[in-house]
Formats: sequence, structure tokens, C-alpha cells
Amino acid sequence: MIVLMQVGAGRDAVAAVVARVEAAGCTAHETRDEGRAVLSVLGRGAAELREPLAALTGVERVVDVAPPWKLASREWRGTSTVVDVGGVAIGGERGAGGPLVIAGPCAVESWEQLESTARAVKAAGARLLRGGAFKPRTSPYAFRGLGAEGLRMLRAAGDACGLPVVTEILSPADIDLFVQHADALQVGARNMQNFPLLDEVGRVDKPVVLKRGLAATIEELLLAAEYVLARGNSRVILCERGIRTFETATRNTPDLAAIPLVKELSHLPILFDPSHSSGRRSLVAPLSRAAVAAGADGLLIEVHVRPEAALCDGPQALLPADFAALMHDLRAIDSALRR
Repeated sequence: MIVLMQVGAGRDAVAAVVARVEAAGCTAHETRDEGRAVLSVLGRGAAELREPLAALTGVERVVDVAPPWKLASREWRGTSTVVDVGGVAIGGERGAGGPLVIAGPCAVESWEQLESTARAVKAAGARLLRGGAFKPRTSPYAFRGLGAEGLRMLRAAGDACGLPVVTEILSPADIDLFVQHADALQVGARNMQNFPLLDEVGRVDKPVVLKRGLAATIEELLLAAEYVLARGNSRVILCERGIRTFETATRNTPDLAAIPLVKELSHLPILFDPSHSSGRRSLVAPLSRAAVAAGADGLLIEVHVRPEAALCDGPQALLPADFAALMHDLRAIDSALRR
């Protein structure tokens, strides 16, 4: 359930609510929304606390929350969450700076490849740099990344170009290494329900980009986010990247409806990944334009200076010139929507 405090209720009133909740063996998570404290009460005995909590000083009302993703729900937080990633804001109202785009290669292959790609996407208007150092691959014989060396390269390239970096973490054992080198930790589609990993990234003070699983429902995505939120990390960014269906013409089936639906159900920002959604370079631009029009808080796009030689996902990577042209289109669409 959700406890809405009165505007102006002091810390003593909030503390009294928390004490009553904890005495019943439940937990209370606090946030502030539109100038008031809001408490989410979690635990098996929460339902029995409704009347006692409503009677406490400073409580405006107690609301039952139907969705199981309580901390991710709009009931818990009515205003949209804005997540800061290395000084770049993701979520909330669109600003005059145009659409937020995270761009870079699928995998870090060499310093030359990474540095040239980073400079190209920066020049075109990307706000963050992406790149995989630890790659989960379907085949054990495929290129699986440069590991810690690739992560250090990514950090160096981001610093050189002035771009915060986003990269995928695979194992809870690597958390300290990633916290040191990355501005945001990405939990990929294959690990969306890796619950030990979700618990671990929930304990650190780093933004988390959580991708929807290959065949996950919206409810499962929001419940995966709930794992991170329940551990105390409120800086969660969702990402729609297409789902596996009967269709084989594209790598995955893009679910553009997920963007406005998630924004209706949750206060968390949501990105769209047109590269993995389609797996086809020719579809990245039209899907990107559609996602911006649908209200996505940002895009995650793969760019490579030589996609024909890429060690991972070359067919879906844009050339820098094509990426620059797409950014021009996206700014026009964003400007029209704000008007």
C-alpha cells in the first residue's frame, strides 16, 4: 500500500509512520512527490496496517496498490522519474536539446575502432557512449568481448570525448570493476531475470539500464525493475528492445506499444533499442523515428565505423554518416512534438 503524507508533514510524522510499519514486521520505502513524502509499505502484514496508519498525524490518505510492481508504479510516484547518468538527465519532460541518444558499437574491439566511433557519435549529437566489454553470446565460439581491458578502453574513450558510458554487466562478481569504470550498468535481455544480479546492482549507487527479456511480458519487466528498486537503487531506466515472436523477417519483433504503456503504468523512464529490435540496418532509422514519436525517453543505437568487419552485430550497426543523418531527422521530429 501507499501512504501519502500531508504537504508540510514534518520528519517526526514520517518517522512515526515508519516506526509503526516496522513494528508490524513490514518495510517502508520513502520518496518525495510533488512536495510531499510518500511511503510504500511492503510486507505480508501490510493490509492490516491500513486503518492504523490512516489515523496517524500527518497522514493524508492510505491507498491500496493493485500492481505487484509497487515501487515502479504510477501510484507510488505520480511524477516521472529523471535519472542522472554522468550529468545527462534521462526521463521527465523533453528539453530543447533534442532526443537523447546513447550510441556506439555493439562490442569494444580495439582502441582505434572505439575511439573513432565515439568521436563520430559525439559529433553527431549522441549524449552517451555505449559499448560491450563483456558480451553474452549464443555461441560459446563467438567473440565475447575484451573483458576488463575493453571496459578500461570504454572509460578512456568516454573521458576523451566527454561522454558518459553505458555498458553491460553479466556477473555479480564484477560489480566493483563496473562501478569503477561505468557511469551506468546495463542488465541485458538475457539477464533480465537474473535475480542475484538484480539484487547486486540494486545495492550500488549507479544508474541501471534494464532491458526487456527476449520473451518477457511488461509485467515481468516491471517486476524485474522492482528487484532493483526494492534494494534501494531508485535510478532505474527501462529499455524496450523487441521480443521474440513467430516472425522471422526481423531479429526480434519491435514492440512500440510498450513505450506509451510503460509510461502509463510506471514513473520510470524508458528507452528504445531499434538495433536489436530489428537486427537490420535499414530498419533502424524508421523505428527510431517512430519511437521518438511514441514518447520514448531516449534511444540506444549501435554505430560502427566498419560494420562489415564488426566482430558482433555488424548487420544492424549504422555507419557514422547514416547516424548523423538520423540525428538530424530525430531533432526535427522532437521539435515538432514539442510545438
